[in-house]
Amino acid sequence: MIAADDFIQRARTEGFSFYTGVPCSFLTPLINRVITAQGTGLAYVGAASEGEAVAIAAGAWLAGRQTVVMCQNSGLGNAVNPLTSLNEPFRIPSLMIVTWRGQPGLGDEPQHALMGEITAPLLEVIRVRHAAFPTSARATGPALKRAAAAMKRDELPFAFIMAKGSVREDGLSQPPPAPREPGEYHDEREHQKLPLRAAILERLLAVVPDDAAVIATTGKTGRELFTLADRPQHLYQVGSMGCASGMGLGIALNTSRKVVVLDGDGAALMKLGTLATIGAYAPPHLVHVVLDNGVHDSTGGQATSSPSVDFAKAALACGYRHAASCDSRFGFVHAFGAALSSTGPTLLHVKIAPGSMEKLGRPTVPPHEVARRFRAFVTGAPSG
Repeated sequence: MIAADDFIQRARTEGFSFYTGVPCSFLTPLINRVITAQGTGLAYVGAASEGEAVAIAAGAWLAGRQTVVMCQNSGLGNAVNPLTSLNEPFRIPSLMIVTWRGQPGLGDEPQHALMGEITAPLLEVIRVRHAAFPTSARATGPALKRAAAAMKRDELPFAFIMAKGSVREDGLSQPPPAPREPGEYHDEREHQKLPLRAAILERLLAVVPDDAAVIATTGKTGRELFTLADRPQHLYQVGSMGCASGMGLGIALNTSRKVVVLDGDGAALMKLGTLATIGAYAPPHLVHVVLDNGVHDSTGGQATSSPSVDFAKAALACGYRHAASCDSRFGFVHAFGAALSSTGPTLLHVKIAPGSMEKLGRPTVPPHEVARRFRAFVTGAPSG
């Protein structure tokens, strides 16, 4: 058994300072200690789901941080999608700490039995290298060095599997959240013919600041943005549907730049809990645009449940500072300009018509090159 600081301080020497995850009783000492130590160069973001945590960490890495994702092994299933369709193609490393509930030979709740048997095999199947979490202070430094070396070599996540009782409880010091004033809603709707997504993206490209970071959700949104203009400030998400907002949050918490997330209604619904996380951590320069055509446009036009969802009001209920509804190019430009000059986070719910560009291309820059070009842009480092 080690003290939480035995791990955290040695991890800090290897550059790991940004933590995110979903609690597990095995992780309690680490999470509590990181929360208590915030303001000393460490940061912790409590995510609504394990997949969201992976996305937040990916965004933080894109903004220059070295990250740690903590979760229970039962939640590893929620993280499989972003680990395989976000971290792998973009070659984004993150240190993972996955608890070993249901460890064979130890008594545990019945729901952990199967995952306890397959935790290590599952990590192997998705090609995440792993090792046992260190349980002595002497072993912690070498274990972290090996993990950091593997992540640098492979440019992929590395996981420690944490058995019960690995870390000693040290207590928690966490102030209650401060009360917040209700956010402001603006109705920019004109109730006329809906524009296509490409028309909104054209207006965005004309007015978005040159120093803003732009994350486009998977599917036709990223493809259309690339077809209209390819810029270093763009991140074209592939796969990992629903993770664009989490990535945007991870970036926005680690840069002073404006961060613009271009989301879709289907993607936003898939990770709706991220609205609550964004509202809780409230990055002031995040602008979250939900392009809502009411269908899964990239997969044949099947209807989503968005007609019964008011994304703007939902965002305000989750703690966003501003939200607006619009359904025209003019309304979008006005609302977007107001968002850029306001203290956020801000969500713009933009109703659009189904359909896409006739000559729709795909990003020709490989995802790992897009990620490194984008990271260089966000951090101000020279590309290459």
